[in-house]
Order: sequence, then C-alpha cells, then structure tokens
Amino acid sequence: MSQASIILVEDDKELRESLSEILELNGFRVNAFPSADKALPCISYGCDATIVSDIRMPNMDGVTFLEHIRQIDEEIPVILISGHADIETALQCIKLGAFDFVEKPLRPEHLIGLVTKAIQHRQLTLENRRLKQSSRRQISLDEVLLGQSEAMVKLKQRLITLANADVNIVINGETGTGKEKIARTLHAQSERKDKPFVAINCGAMPENLIESELFGHEQGSFTGASKKRIGKIEYASGGTLFLDEIESMPLSAQIRLLRVIQEGELERVGSNQLVHVDLKVLSASKEDLLALSQKGGFRQDLYYRLSVASLDIPPLRERKDDIPLLLSHFIHESESRLGKKAPPLSPLHFQQLIAHDWPGNVRELMNEADRITLGISDLINVSNKPECTSLAHQLAQFELQVLHHALARFSGHIGDTAEHLDIPRKNLYLRMKKYGLKREEYASEDDPEE
Repeated sequence: MSQASIILVEDDKELRESLSEILELNGFRVNAFPSADKALPCISYGCDATIVSDIRMPNMDGVTFLEHIRQIDEEIPVILISGHADIETALQCIKLGAFDFVEKPLRPEHLIGLVTKAIQHRQLTLENRRLKQSSRRQISLDEVLLGQSEAMVKLKQRLITLANADVNIVINGETGTGKEKIARTLHAQSERKDKPFVAINCGAMPENLIESELFGHEQGSFTGASKKRIGKIEYASGGTLFLDEIESMPLSAQIRLLRVIQEGELERVGSNQLVHVDLKVLSASKEDLLALSQKGGFRQDLYYRLSVASLDIPPLRERKDDIPLLLSHFIHESESRLGKKAPPLSPLHFQQLIAHDWPGNVRELMNEADRITLGISDLINVSNKPECTSLAHQLAQFELQVLHHALARFSGHIGDTAEHLDIPRKNLYLRMKKYGLKREEYASEDDPEE
C-alpha cells in the first residue's frame, strides 16, 4: 500500500495541509488541490488514484465534482468530507456512487482506514480490467493467428507483451511465414490501433524512388516531381510503420531512416524544413540482420535502433500440429472463393501433408488448399467424385484410422503397435502395405530401426 496515490481536494488551506501531512506520514503520495476544477485535469479513466474531497467548496461543490468524476471513470473511489449539516448530502452522494464519507472533526485513524480500503478496492478493479482486457486480446489473437502448437502459444504470448510496449521490433521469419500479418496484428493489439498502419516492401521499390516514397519530396526537387508529395513515414505518424525486406534498403535511405528514429523528425527530399513524426517501427527480414550488419551489409547503428525487441516466427515444419487446423480453415476459404466443394480428406491424406517439409511455409499451405479444392494436388491423391458409402469402403476407412492412430501413438514401433492392436506383426505389416503406411513416417528421430 506504500506510495499509493491520493488526490486531496480541500479549500481550507490549514485543513488541506494537515490532511496532506497525515496521509503522507502513513505512506501515501498526496496531490493536494484547493478546488475541484483544478483537480479534474489530473483525473483520467484507469488512473490509479483515490479521491478525498470536501463537500462544501466554492465554484464546484463535492456533489458536482463526484458527478464529473463518474463521467470520467465511475469506478474511481471517492471519499467525501462532510460537516454535521452535510450528512444528508453525504448520504445522497453514497447513493450516487461515492465510496464513503467522513465527518468533521476528522479522526485520523478512521480516515486512514477508509483510504486504505478504497485503494485496495481501486487496485482490485484495475487488476480485473487488465485481466479482462488480456482475455479479450487472447480471444481476438486466437481468431487471427490460428494454431495451438507450443511454438504458436509462445509466439502469441510474446506478441501480446510487445504490442503493449511502444518500442521498435524486428520480425524474423522465413518466406511465407506471415511476417506482415504478424506486423498488422501487433498494430491492432497496440495503443496505436486507431492510427495508420503503413506497410512498405523495400525489396519491391526501385532504388531511385525509395527515398521519395519513404520521406516525401517537394515540388521540383527532381525530374518528374511535379507536385509536393507526403512520404509514407510522414503519413504513418502517430501509428505504425512496417518495413518489409528491410535488408534491401539502400544505404542512403538507411542514413535518413536512422535520423527519423533517433530524432523523431524528417526532411522531405528537396526541403530543409524538419517535420516531426511519432512512429512505432516494425521491420522484417528473411536474413539475419545482425550478421548482415556485422559484415557491413546493413548499418549497425540502424540495426540496434530497429531491434529494441525481436519476434521470431516459427516455420511451418516446426509447428506441424497446427496443419490440420490451418488446412481446414484455408480449404473453407478456398471453397467460398472458388465456388467449389473440396473432396473429403482421409487420415492418410493428413499424414502425407504432415510429412511434407513445407519450404514455402503457411503461404505454400494456402496454395495447397486451393489445389485440393480444385482436385489438382500434387502432394496427395484426392478426387472430387462422390464419396463411396459402401460398407466395405467405410470399414476400410475405419481400419485405416485405427492403424494411423496406433502407429502415431507408438512412434511407428511395430512390436508395440501390434501388441496394442492384438494382431501378429506379419498382419500389421500387410495392413500397412495395403494402405501405404510407412513406419519411418511415424518414427521419432532417435528411434532405432527394428
């Protein structure tokens, strides 16, 4: 409870100073004001403060002050100081939402007890708000970033932490892992979410135009500059700037960007006038920027300005548990977009997809969903013909699923799998051959061949 904040409003100078001293001696930090109108600017939604105020004051009395506070944040605790003649008014204020009241003459121990309870109540309220906000963000995040593998859970947890921190972030990940989606999610989860999100692919921009595109230019500053142009950085001010493939940025542009980040200001091409900007900079690279900067391929001072924190996106081959969920989602999107119904996928199909290495990551999986929907997949053999409903076919599908789950459970160990299914090893081999199941596709890396 030490150093909890109290906003004290009392027009009587002697009483104000006396109350301030009592509260400070008991470990509270006090901001004292002679009138309610001077205290109001210090009160905001979510502020960690308890308010102690007299009822009878000039200009704005305690009742009106309470009404203003409740419009700002109705859960801020307000303790009112009342004289004997103000008891009825104090009771009315309790009905309006005041936390409690104390009568004059004040008993210090009674006031300290009430203030302590009010502060505990406020801190509990704020903690509940934080938990609810975190829960809402997690639900929203699960809808945007599909996957519950260990790698994705860690990524989401770090993303929430970094979204709340107003620092520059480097996003690392292979091609196709979804770096821009992560950047957009960071912005959407941050306090800047209502401001612009501006994405620039540095690798797709001609070197002779990148400075004009990023920093803007004045009319006549170069051939073809027929009018003044606001650059992407200036347009993103207040929000988030995302620089993809930043390793492709020319050295001259890197120098100008460094100044923007260090000084919070830029000069348009052809201008000497400084323009103030306020940015959160997210950058992405498929290369190791630190190693590149150490070799002289990227400015080291800029790297350290950009990488206050980093976010590493796992490749799809490291989160294969997410493939069934991702593929089902992408196939549903493909069906809506292509106007076709995808053929049903068997456990064997999913096994074949999980066995694939996915060098193109999530983007490759999205393309595969389109191919499956169209019936032209090169990875699995699917057909758009009506599903066979004969008893023999359904029994075969059931047998395949049982074999698949048993082999997966025992990491492809033939002896354990056969014992679990209560069949001879020879019969297990024959059934595996029938359905194209291979032991090595289930075996762990350290499991020896039988």
